[in-house]
Amino acid sequence: MNVPCWPLAGLLLVASVATHAASPAAIYAKGGANPAAMACVSCHGAEGEGLAAAGFPRLAGLSAGYMIKQLADFASGQRANPIMQPIAAALSADEAAAVTTLLANKPSPSVERISRAALAEGPGAVLALRGAWARNIPECVACHGPSGVGVGEAFPALVGQSAQYLSAQLIAWQQGTRKNDPNDLMGHIARSLSVDEINAVSAYFANLTDTGAAR
Repeated sequence: MNVPCWPLAGLLLVASVATHAASPAAIYAKGGANPAAMACVSCHGAEGEGLAAAGFPRLAGLSAGYMIKQLADFASGQRANPIMQPIAAALSADEAAAVTTLLANKPSPSVERISRAALAEGPGAVLALRGAWARNIPECVACHGPSGVGVGEAFPALVGQSAQYLSAQLIAWQQGTRKNDPNDLMGHIARSLSVDEINAVSAYFANLTDTGAAR
């Protein structure tokens, strides 16, 4: 019996397209299967290093679980961002998992681990290492780890990010345009900070590495 070969060819073509669409490197460099899921590389750099001058964050080395949550919050609108909302909404669950795993496996910034026991000089260092407990503001390193290297899926790395990005996020927490944290922890902290304090603590973490320093 003669069996037409076109169904097999069609299946192979579909499999090829599916494989390409699921490739983490392809998603990062070219975008997802949905055209609205634009390429990450355009804003976040060839290696996920971010673009400090434009305020786009470093993604390389962040927890995959943290990034998955942020994508879900962008998609739902819980974290407001006019650029990321349509991109996150257009990514499939498999694409989001693949690209965040790719980024999580990239190197994190190398930095000396500075804990709350270190000498704190200047307002940014004081907030980062001592907090302001009179206003119920814990030190940043209590949650984000020594030098702000990040802890688990809930507390992302601060070191390696630009001052522009860090200050923009604190202002977003302060103004309520970002409110996707458990128990409003970051909202409380940000609302208790002055503009000068936001700029100082953002600069402190940014300047711990050359890659994170504002330019």
